[in-house]
Amino acid sequence: MIAAIVAVLAALLAIAVAGAMASVRVLREYERGVVFRLGRLMEQRGPGLVLIIPAIDRLVRVSLRTVTLNVPPQEVITRDNVPARVTAVAYFRVIDPSRAVVEITSYEQATLQIAQTTLRSVLGGADLDSLLAEREQLNEQLQRIIDTQTEPWGIKVTAVEIKDVEIPERMQHAIARQAEAERERRAKIINAEGEFQASARLAEAADVIARNPVTIQLRYLQTLREMGSTQSSTIVFPLPMDLIGTLLPALGARADAPATAPAVPAALKSGEGNGGRRLPSGEPDELGPALANDPAARLPQPEPLPPRRPA
Repeated sequence: MIAAIVAVLAALLAIAVAGAMASVRVLREYERGVVFRLGRLMEQRGPGLVLIIPAIDRLVRVSLRTVTLNVPPQEVITRDNVPARVTAVAYFRVIDPSRAVVEITSYEQATLQIAQTTLRSVLGGADLDSLLAEREQLNEQLQRIIDTQTEPWGIKVTAVEIKDVEIPERMQHAIARQAEAERERRAKIINAEGEFQASARLAEAADVIARNPVTIQLRYLQTLREMGSTQSSTIVFPLPMDLIGTLLPALGARADAPATAPAVPAALKSGEGNGGRRLPSGEPDELGPALANDPAARLPQPEPLPPRRPA
């Protein structure tokens, strides 16, 4: 009899300990507990120690941390009929645990499906250039649409980012050619603008040089200094136009003057200094003064040969 009573008391004690352990829950700081008592929603609990009635209450844990949701690659066709393969990532968190449990079966799966459908619909209405260059605007549009649809579930979508856009290889080549042509166009425009500005500066420099011609000489010297910095350079010295202008009148006057014979001194004409000696032709010896003091000039001169008679 006593043994039976001890066994019953032990069983009751075990049941009480098990019930006490089942009625105690510990929730972390980032967790909240949604309690259902006989199927009815009760006030949310946590964080910390939470007591529930075993077999009557049911506790559902909900995390309030931000969830990173990877959106699988989606095949989309842009507005300009270009096929693309797009991957994205969404960030969301639970702001109302009660609605996240009551309003939707699985809020994570539901948010994923909403993100996929919204991604296809939004990117299908944008062209390829917008998809590649205006991602920030598309990200904001995706976040706004998804957040509007998940708000009734107590879900807050904080950000949506397009990670990668894959396009066909032939389209990549076409985009590369387009970019190259655009760069060439910009290079030509910049070159033309530079030439225009340089011509304006040259016109201003020409006006300054016209007012002071000495500046062109300084420019010549500066050019020679720049060219002479290396030993392998060949320098062609330019002749100033003002110097040529001063020399041309003198050269023209000298070319127009008549050719005159050298003047003969009067002493030579009269035969003084050589004893009145004259040449065979009857003209006075003009070299007499120069040869007067020359001993070789006093030697007898050979007689001229008689002219030959024809045979």
